[in-house]
Amino acid sequence: MLFLSLLWGCGSDHFLSHGNTEKQIEYVYVQDIYIQGSDDTGLNEPIWVDSFTQPVISNGVDIIWVIDGSGSMNDDYVSVLQGITDMMQSLPMINWRLVIISMTPHEAVSVESFPLLPGDTWEDAHSMFAENVQGHQEYGFDSVYEFLENNRFAANWLRDDASLLVVFVSDEDDQSTNQFPTVSLYKNWLDGKREHVYVSSIVNVHPDQSECNAYTHNVGFRYSELTNSYAGQLLDICSENWSQGVADASNQVQLREWYDLTNKPLNEQEIYVFVDGQPFFDWHYIEIENRVYFDVVPGEESLVEIAYYY
Repeated sequence: MLFLSLLWGCGSDHFLSHGNTEKQIEYVYVQDIYIQGSDDTGLNEPIWVDSFTQPVISNGVDIIWVIDGSGSMNDDYVSVLQGITDMMQSLPMINWRLVIISMTPHEAVSVESFPLLPGDTWEDAHSMFAENVQGHQEYGFDSVYEFLENNRFAANWLRDDASLLVVFVSDEDDQSTNQFPTVSLYKNWLDGKREHVYVSSIVNVHPDQSECNAYTHNVGFRYSELTNSYAGQLLDICSENWSQGVADASNQVQLREWYDLTNKPLNEQEIYVFVDGQPFFDWHYIEIENRVYFDVVPGEESLVEIAYYY
């Protein structure tokens, strides 16, 4: 659960407006955040805070899809290609570049493909996939390392000032060498490559949450840990339809114009939006969608927080 960063003192009154409604509320900041006083909802009603930070996209986005080329993935390749196509269609016409590499490091370091660009097609993605994903190793972390550090061709088009989105796709866990024995070490290296890094993974999730995986040894623990450390999109590779998950991954590298609330608000007149800690009023709520739309889209790197009784 994400919590409101703007702290109110226990004894202070604050007026927050939404439309023509003005409400006086006293807040106390505790781990679970409860309303201390309210005219409409009674005492001790819980409040939930959804929050996110708008990405930085003005300098473009470099996207790397890292694909497991082992034999067990054969049944997933149609979904992989459809997922890549869905992402290309979901991304706005910003300055993005997308490349597909394999989880076999010696292939990743020698890739000489020009990146896919806005306007490229499913056929272009299919050709790149067929050319670049042939090896059968499952060293996702190592492949990204080799691609970013040692691929001389890629150095011609990768941009140091662009955001970086990495999408891992595998039905096994990362089996990279001892160069990165812990996920935190890998994250530290990845953070050093770009100022703004985003990670998503399409992997076997835990059997309790998977649609088909029954074995914990197939779970992509390292990919999941890395993805969660970036608050990225984690998608079950067994899902029949990846479209929504891929669209959510794409949202990491475009300004959010709306946000789906985690819970159903008790009263839509008691939804409070803050941008960088300040009350924000240029929005509206659609109850049937349980979604807040921003009439004025908050800018890059702004922290958006949406608080409501539930």
